[in-house]
Amino acid sequence: MTPEPIPPAEIRTEVTVPLRFADGYATMARVVSFTGLVDDREHVALRLGTIPAGRPPLVRPHSECLTGDVFGSQRCDCGPQLRESAERITVAGGYLLYLRQEGRGIGLYAKLEAYTLQDAGLDTYQANLALGHAEDERDYTVAAQMLHALGADRIALLSNNPDKAEQLDRLGIAVTEHVATGVHLSPANAGYLAAKARLGGHTIFG
Repeated sequence: MTPEPIPPAEIRTEVTVPLRFADGYATMARVVSFTGLVDDREHVALRLGTIPAGRPPLVRPHSECLTGDVFGSQRCDCGPQLRESAERITVAGGYLLYLRQEGRGIGLYAKLEAYTLQDAGLDTYQANLALGHAEDERDYTVAAQMLHALGADRIALLSNNPDKAEQLDRLGIAVTEHVATGVHLSPANAGYLAAKARLGGHTIFG
């Protein structure tokens, strides 16, 4: 299959940032910003660990989740996935792409509105549809642009979401290996995870 043509992006800035998570885990990141991204948003790549020569980097495209990543919300598994990814990528060597795609691309306010519909009985996908959005509005063109700019055209993908692999492959990023994240189950997110597995095809429960 011929990859879809996409505009090139370029590295804008690289800076070293020491990271420390709430549980005390610490690592060093090389944070990379870009110019030329198609949506003009401020996505960043974190280079973690040492990428072994001749081996594809381990890459996690992680969608921003203010409630989970910053405030530790139990309604999703985003915060634990972010923490897990930072450590696993540091060990293996690769990139954590932090993508400004709150609420599967619908934005923070709409995500909070979707939560109220979920409290009334809809699942996470039905709630998006009820608000006039698609089930998942994320487009990974910017992720492919970032990886091309970083020289990472072949990657091991750290994700449970088959759509990420399909989109990246279509955009010229060869996924040589699929690496699943752990299952971060809590009483508050059980229905959310079940919907992702049942309706989104996520490989969460094996």
